[in-house]
Amino acid sequence: MAWDRNQMAARAAKELQDGWYVNLGIGIPTLVSNYIPKGIEVTLQSENGMLGMGPFPLEENLDPDLINAGKQTITELPQTSYFDSAQSFGMIRGGKIAMAILGAMEVSENGDLANWMIPGKLVKGMGGAMDLVAGVGRVVVVMDHTNKHGESKVLKNCTLPLTGKAVVDRIITNLGVLDVVEGGLKIVETAEGVTSEDLIRSTEATIITQ
Repeated sequence: MAWDRNQMAARAAKELQDGWYVNLGIGIPTLVSNYIPKGIEVTLQSENGMLGMGPFPLEENLDPDLINAGKQTITELPQTSYFDSAQSFGMIRGGKIAMAILGAMEVSENGDLANWMIPGKLVKGMGGAMDLVAGVGRVVVVMDHTNKHGESKVLKNCTLPLTGKAVVDRIITNLGVLDVVEGGLKIVETAEGVTSEDLIRSTEATIITQ
C-alpha cells in the first residue's frame, strides 16, 4: 500500500497553519487546496499574480481565464485579489509567504531541491521556483518516492540541475513523511501499509534511525 496523489495532498494540507500565506506549486501541490482542514484559514498565492486561490476546479466549473503559474485552471474566492508579477515576487522575496508546497524531480538528504528541468528536455524556464525556495519561511516537497523505473528520487546527492541548496524542510511522498535533519533524513511517519523498512529500502539518501 501507498498514498495516492489525493492522499499525499491531504497529508500536505496538515502542514498548513491558521493565518498563513502559502504558495502551492504545480502538480500534486495544487490539490492541497481541496483538503484545507476545518478551522484553518489560509490564503493561497500564485506567483503569476493571484492571492486567494480556491479549491481545484471540477469539470463543470472550469474557467480557462483563471490559471496558476503552471497554466493549470484554478478557482477564485470572493476575497481573491489580482496584481502584477512585480508585486507578486515582492511578496515572495520580501518574506511575506510563510510556506511553499512544491513538487520535485529529486531531493537530496541535505535538502537540495531539483524541480525545474531535465537536461535535453524542452523546458519553459525555472519560473518562480528559485525565488520561492529562497524567500519563503518553510519548504515542503510533495512527490512520488521513486521514478517509473523504481529508482529512488530521494537521494544522497541530486543529479539534476538544482533549484536551491539546502532549502527543503520536509518531504512528503507516497510512502511517508521525512524531515531533513543534520546528517540525513528522519522518518516522521509512514503511509498506511508501509513499514519503516519499506521506506528505507526505497530511499538512497541516508535515513537517521536514532
